[in-house]
Amino acid sequence: MTGSRVLVTGGAGFIGSNLADRLARDGCEVVILDTLARPGVAKNLEWLEGRHGDRIVRMTEDVRDAAAVRRAAQGVDGVFHMAAQVAVTSSLVDPREDFEVNLLGGLNVLEAARQEKAPVIFASTNKVYGDLSDIPLELTDEGYLPADPALRATGVGESRPLDFHTPYGCSKGGADQYVLDYARSFDLPTCVLRMSCIYGPRQMGTEDQGWVAHFLIRALAGQPITIFGDGLQVRDILNVGDAVEAYVAAWRQIEAVKGRAFNLGGGPANTVSLRRILAYIEEVVGRRVELVFEDWRTGDQRYFVADTRDVRRTLGLPDPLGWRQGVVELARWLSEEGAARARTGVAA
Repeated sequence: MTGSRVLVTGGAGFIGSNLADRLARDGCEVVILDTLARPGVAKNLEWLEGRHGDRIVRMTEDVRDAAAVRRAAQGVDGVFHMAAQVAVTSSLVDPREDFEVNLLGGLNVLEAARQEKAPVIFASTNKVYGDLSDIPLELTDEGYLPADPALRATGVGESRPLDFHTPYGCSKGGADQYVLDYARSFDLPTCVLRMSCIYGPRQMGTEDQGWVAHFLIRALAGQPITIFGDGLQVRDILNVGDAVEAYVAAWRQIEAVKGRAFNLGGGPANTVSLRRILAYIEEVVGRRVELVFEDWRTGDQRYFVADTRDVRRTLGLPDPLGWRQGVVELARWLSEEGAARARTGVAA
């Protein structure tokens, strides 16, 4: 909305920077609150400032600092809460930090937004549903898929009971519920988007988070890729451009979605196993990829595909980008980014 002032916590991160770019292009002033601690995000912020100038307001702060969050939220017309500790593995190493960033930080954001009466759109996760181990699965040529044909056709819906696993699941799930309850308890316009695997430009993925980009980065460099489990686990992947479209639509239609949670992913049409996407990546990069297999990780889901019918119908979202085209576009961006860094001598 032209002329609006919005806050994007974690706005220098992968999804946050893509969202901030879209909002600034739409004529918004975008306040970005980010610690800039994650490798590569400072470069994302510089990219945003270079594209949009004074429409980007930089605040190098932490969501754990309630006073800083209140300053960032002053006068805003909307808050997109993207800042998070994002890795299950890190939450198992340091559950206190995970709690403080995800749950305490989330509460700080909600309180600041409540003071401003500003809508909050929260980036949640499919991990709120646990490991889904109660769903009977069949091992097919496409990987692990539900034995129930109806579930296989539609994916996991929002009526699925919450079942927090790992400290990360607990902290994100707790924040998810706080966001929904602030709509009930304080009449604050809020909406939760429980995301599947998001991928696309500006994602510098690692083993712990951002696996599609991580696979491509390793493949382009000719390096081996570690697979945890057997590689037949199935995910629905969504291009970041489609995710951004959903966030903006939720903000614009906040009265229609107030107090609601939606699953957001690629849906059944963008469902792939890890092995299937690796085979396609080999086609894209033109070489074989060496795979190393390790044990399954705690809380890993053998299957998750989001039922996206509700979010697409409610927000009027277009069909998402096909995963093959999205992978090609991400590979191109990573190649160009790597070449640019090599020319300028900037470290990855």
